[in-house]
Amino acid sequence: MERISWHQYFMAQSHLLALRSTCERLMVGATIVRDKRIIAGGYNGSVSGSVHCIDEGCYVIDGHCVRTVHAEMNALLQCAKFGAPTEGAEIYVTHFPCLNCCKAIIQSGIKTVYYAADYKNHPYAIELFEEANVKVEKVELDHHTIELIPTVK
Repeated sequence: MERISWHQYFMAQSHLLALRSTCERLMVGATIVRDKRIIAGGYNGSVSGSVHCIDEGCYVIDGHCVRTVHAEMNALLQCAKFGAPTEGAEIYVTHFPCLNCCKAIIQSGIKTVYYAADYKNHPYAIELFEEANVKVEKVELDHHTIELIPTVK
């Protein structure tokens, strides 16, 4: 059996984190990496201690669930809470970041975004990443790695 690449390893971690999501609409996971070491992980779900979408349903305003904190934001906030610097780090996300997460990623000093699936890729997010010299790359998981990730039905 061939060893998986670093990209596949960190993206698989993000897919695993997504399995903790409490969002009914889309399960997303994010892993922040610095020097090939995981410094934080997050998934989309409710504010700590609050009710979850899977229990109460989504709280949708203008087409967005306002109950949910996005995976990227949760990972970034974990770094802030525990004092882990993100300058020059990389983030692996199961889905292309939304516009607000894009801005937070840029402001945090993360220099590379790796994502597995396109999801409403906002043109302005793409423009901001380019303007900020944040590298954005789609990472494909090979068949072997996908088999290792459990799925929720």
